[in-house]
Amino acid sequence: MAKSKTTEKTIDATENMESAMKNGTEALKTGFEKAVKNYDHFVGYGKETVEAYTKAANVAAKGAETLHNEIFAFSKQSFENTVAQTKALMSTKSVHEAFELQSDFAKTQFEGYVSKMTQLSELVVATTKDSFAPIQGRVQAWVDVVQNARAA
Repeated sequence: MAKSKTTEKTIDATENMESAMKNGTEALKTGFEKAVKNYDHFVGYGKETVEAYTKAANVAAKGAETLHNEIFAFSKQSFENTVAQTKALMSTKSVHEAFELQSDFAKTQFEGYVSKMTQLSELVVATTKDSFAPIQGRVQAWVDVVQNARAA
């Protein structure tokens, strides 16, 4: 029995509809899988970034603690040196002897100050460098995440 044109059009329309539904379902499934994969990349990036900032904060805190301890020790030593110098000045027999003692003390204190400031500035530079090290790689990681998301 010959098919009528209406029946053929109905069958074609049904096949086209089934094909469109199948293609649409596949496209939706593929898109969803890509979205989930990209979401995992973004979540992983966020977690690694938080870890990097935590590590950087810990390094900075240790550096600040070391800096504080160095300054405190220097201040304590300077105070003790000043007290000892004052006692020595009080026991001098002449103005000339007091002047020489004070000049030597001032020179020693200034040299100690310059040396300590050099040491502290090196400590600050090292701490800053060490605390930024974990964060530096996060920019390149972000570029990688975005490129992977675009490629997917």
